[in-house]
Amino acid sequence: MNDSAAIGAQAESSLPGLLGIADGIIARIESVMLAVGVLLMAGNTIANVVGRFVFMKSIYFSEELNSILIVLITFAGISYAARHGRHIRMSAIFDNLPVPARRATMVLIAFVTAIFMFGLCWYAASYVMTLAGRGRVLPALQIPVWWMYAWVPMGFFMTSLQYALTGFKNLISRDVWLSTLVPEGYEEETGHG
Repeated sequence: MNDSAAIGAQAESSLPGLLGIADGIIARIESVMLAVGVLLMAGNTIANVVGRFVFMKSIYFSEELNSILIVLITFAGISYAARHGRHIRMSAIFDNLPVPARRATMVLIAFVTAIFMFGLCWYAASYVMTLAGRGRVLPALQIPVWWMYAWVPMGFFMTSLQYALTGFKNLISRDVWLSTLVPEGYEEETGHG
C-alpha cells in the first residue's frame, strides 16, 4: 500500500453510521485547519524574513498574523492529538487491568474528558463574546481581537466531540481504543510493530 492510500485508510472513521460521518467531517476540518494554518504561518514568516533582509522592510502585520495562526494551530491540534491518541497518559495501573476493565475505564475517561472539554468550550465562547462586546481591534490588521480567539472554543468543541466519539467507540467495540483511529497498545503508538 502506498503512502497516500495508507493515509486515506487511516483517516477513514471506524465508527458506524452517523457517528462515522461526524468523525469524518471533524477529521477533514482538523486537517484543513492545521494544513492551512501551518502553510500560512510558514509563508508569512518566510516573506517577512525576505522582506526584512532583502528589502530592509518588515511586513507590518506579520507578528499579529502569526499570533492568530498559532492560536488556530494549537486549538485545532488538540482535537487532532485526541483523534490520533497522542495525549499524555499515565497507564501504570491501566495497563495491568483486564481488557473489560480497561475498556470500561477508557469509556469513563473519554466521556469525562469530553464533558470537561465542552465546559472549556462554553467558558471560552463566553470569553470570546466578552471580547466581541468590547470592540477592540488588532493594531496592525485592524480586525476585531475576538476573531483571533474564536478558534479556542471551536478547538475545545471539536476535542469534546472527539473524546465523546472515542467513548462510543469503546462502548461498541470488544477492544480498547485510545481514539476512534488508534487501538490501545504500544506497538501502534511507537510505529514499531
